[in-house]
Amino acid sequence: MSYKPPRRPQFFYTTAPLPCPYVVGRVERKVVTEIAGPDAEALHDRLSRAGFRRSHNIAYAPVCPGCNSCVPIRVPVAGFQPERTLKRIARANALVEGFDVPARATAEQFQLFQRYQQARHGDGDMATMSFYDYRAMVEDTPIETFIIEFREPDDRLIGACLTDRLSDGLSAVYSFFQPGLERRSLGTFTILWLIERARAFGLPYVYLGYWVPESRKMAYKARFRPCEVLAHGSWRTLTDDEPVRSASTTELVSETTG
Repeated sequence: MSYKPPRRPQFFYTTAPLPCPYVVGRVERKVVTEIAGPDAEALHDRLSRAGFRRSHNIAYAPVCPGCNSCVPIRVPVAGFQPERTLKRIARANALVEGFDVPARATAEQFQLFQRYQQARHGDGDMATMSFYDYRAMVEDTPIETFIIEFREPDDRLIGACLTDRLSDGLSAVYSFFQPGLERRSLGTFTILWLIERARAFGLPYVYLGYWVPESRKMAYKARFRPCEVLAHGSWRTLTDDEPVRSASTTELVSETTG
């Protein structure tokens, strides 16, 4: 009988309280764990289905005392049907092409990332990131990760989405876009593109991170119906009578790591 080494123990830690980035006046805490080793892909799959998100080689989930506003959300690809507004956004970007490229940072991406941060999140920590910080965000991954570059017909880069591939879907990690194209709703278009890409791969879900109904920049995720939310340990379909604050179609939607 062959020897099977014992499974490496998985340790989880809780972060110190910090101001919530989504709801003013609230405090954020996270539970975090490392994604590493030969079982990194399988671990990441399990954690994603349990509502965790990835940043670098860390998986995290909110454990905020007295608050459960951050709700994991995903789109079942097979049943998704875009409503009229989403179809209009798709038409507005019909000439945009998405290209899967390896998770390697480029100067072109970083310049777009900087413009996006300065225009949308100028007072945030990410606005001061160097190229080496950006490269770490993109390349420091223990799992299968790629970048989707969105380009105009003249080859101009107008958007990018760092994306993880799971055994059951695609996970949007972080997206950024060209400032000044707010009326194109490129954040929403990115999700529509990911849904079609998952369909082409034969993958059942697109994971969108956290739906935060009280946060304008995170509430739009519930527009992609039917969608599922994780509640009490089980994924269930989000019903039409649950509150949704949709972002205006005239605004660029800023998908974040949340």
